[in-house]
Amino acid sequence: MKKLAIAAVLAGLASTAFAGGMAAPVVEMAPVVVEEAASSSSAGLIIPLILLAILAATKIK
Repeated sequence: MKKLAIAAVLAGLASTAFAGGMAAPVVEMAPVVVEEAASSSSAGLIIPLILLAILAATKIK
């Protein structure tokens, strides 16, 4: 019983000794900026306009 009490005291002391111990350093990485290629807003408009022009040209003939 005495050994159990000593073991409990030592375990309690060991846990409090390491409670504020040295922690692993936290390395923060620099922020990464991702730049996507800018597309013009008219790119999605050119193909439908071409198709509309072809459709209009076929209706006129």
